[in-house]
Parts: sequence; structure tokens; C-alpha cells
Amino acid sequence: MKSTLSPKPAEIERAWYVVDGSDVPVGRLSSTIAKLLMGKGKPIYAPHVDCGDFVIVVNAEKVHLSGDKEQGKIYYRHTTTQPGSLKSPKAWEVRAKHPTRLVESAVFGMLPKTKLGRKIRKKLKVYAGAAHPHQAQKPTVLDLGTVKM
Repeated sequence: MKSTLSPKPAEIERAWYVVDGSDVPVGRLSSTIAKLLMGKGKPIYAPHVDCGDFVIVVNAEKVHLSGDKEQGKIYYRHTTTQPGSLKSPKAWEVRAKHPTRLVESAVFGMLPKTKLGRKIRKKLKVYAGAAHPHQAQKPTVLDLGTVKM
């Protein structure tokens, strides 16, 4: 009888990837990022173990929203638990005030809503411009046109 293999923390090798968000649809970008963060492309993938990689997103302010989403999409959030605390800015308002939040909310929506999902979230680094402080990790630049997942 064979037993299911579960990857041990010492067996997991984590890589760093840089993804450029310029003129890429936010859904396509975030689905690729979510797969990298969870490690779904690795042969040692297990849904109950964090075996994913680190992802750095640059130029997040230049992501593309298709159709009329720039003017019509609403991001709902509550500031407190009190009645009347609902905030509902449009996508263009969110982009103007917090340019990285469009990518972050799309990716976080595709991750598990558990303790493991909250741990996976910490491996995503999103920057509005082209500069990032993670050169020491020697990240691999990923072209979304060549990634097959």
C-alpha cells in the first residue's frame, strides 16, 4: 500500500519571480500569480502545505481593466463594524489612491481563505512603479506571454 507523499519544509525550494503588470489584464495577471504563490506548477504540490514561490509585481499601476470596469467596478469595504461604515469607491478611485490594491485584491480573492492562505499572502510583493528593493534575492523575470500554467 502506497502512502500519500507530503512535502517536508526542508524539501521545498522557493524561487523569486518578477512579473511586470504593464498593460496586462488584471485577471490574467492575478491567476498566474496565484498559481505561483500556491506552488500549483510544482511536482511536489500539496494543497495543505505552503510550497509556493515569492512573487514581485512591478508596474501595478499600469494594469489593464477590460471593458467598462475602470468606471463601473466597485470595491466594497467596511471601515468598522458599525452601521454606516461601508465605503464603495470605483476602480479609478482605488487606482488613484492605492495603485497596488487592484492587483492585491484580485490575487487575494484567488487564494484560500484559511490560515494557510494568510501565510501565502505574505509572499506577494506589489509595487506601483518599476523599482523594487528585492534585487538581493536574484529574482527571475517572468514574461506572461511564455508562462503556461
